Amino acid sequence: MEVSDKVTIQVRYFAGARAASGVDEELLALPAGSTVTDASVAMTERHGEKLGGVLTACSFLLDGIAVRVLATRLSDGGQLDVLPPFAGG
Repeated sequence: MEVSDKVTIQVRYFAGARAASGVDEELLALPAGSTVTDASVAMTERHGEKLGGVLTACSFLLDGIAVRVLATRLSDGGQLDVLPPFAGG
């Protein structure tokens, strides 16, 4: 059995996060054991401080489940949805 030293996740951006990143979705490769916080840092490094500012207000879904603790570890092949606050009216 081969043990990977990285995890690759699909990141999907919505609303203001999509506008700040400039993409709808992307694959993000991170070291094994990475967390949602680590993914957020990597997204900011890739797309800049405009996205970094948006991420501070975002909530996340990991494989369709709301992330309550940003130290939650990512699984290889997982899907992370980035959801900025939505305004309605």
